Amino acid sequence: MKLVLASRNPKKIGELRTLLAETLPEITVLSLDDVGLTGEIEETGETFEENALIKARAAATSGYIGVGDDSGLTVDALGGEPGVYSARYAQIKTGVGAHDDGANNRVLLSLLENVPIERRGASFVSTIACVFPNGKFFTVRGEVKGTILTEYHGSGGFGYDPLFYYEPYGKTLAEVTPEEKNAVSHRGKAIRAFARRLKAELGKEPETK
Repeated sequence: MKLVLASRNPKKIGELRTLLAETLPEITVLSLDDVGLTGEIEETGETFEENALIKARAAATSGYIGVGDDSGLTVDALGGEPGVYSARYAQIKTGVGAHDDGANNRVLLSLLENVPIERRGASFVSTIACVFPNGKFFTVRGEVKGTILTEYHGSGGFGYDPLFYYEPYGKTLAEVTPEEKNAVSHRGKAIRAFARRLKAELGKEPETK
């Protein structure tokens, strides 16, 4: 049985393969390139769920189960921003710095400059969508809550990790080990939830390749 992840990122594909091998060893994870789906998938959704479904539906045109994901940071004091624009927040706000972690972090800090620490609550969110060839679909969501600090701490991770303080660890996600991060991360939670849900759904889906 095969599924297509709407990605060309070897790390994402490998991560999904590793997890599913633990619970669904009969599943083969393919990339967009593996099934000849070319071109970029335009993410026009206003929520993580909408964008994940757009990707999953594009992958499902291969005739296999399609899987897509979307993730980002939401900050309470900014009304949920940067949200679906997390990867290009600086570009959205200033017109420069597309896909630049440093620029994104600087813009976030500037917008929160006068916000006290008790109001700097935030969440990392990850949504994974799954679309079956017959059109049936489901989504799962993983989330980790934290606080946006006023300065950078740590050199690990990526994106907003150096500013995202996770209280149970007493550190930012840029200061923890990869194993510690995976244990609590939004993406780790979403992937584990996806694996459980897919296993349950496959018992109801006899017509999958």
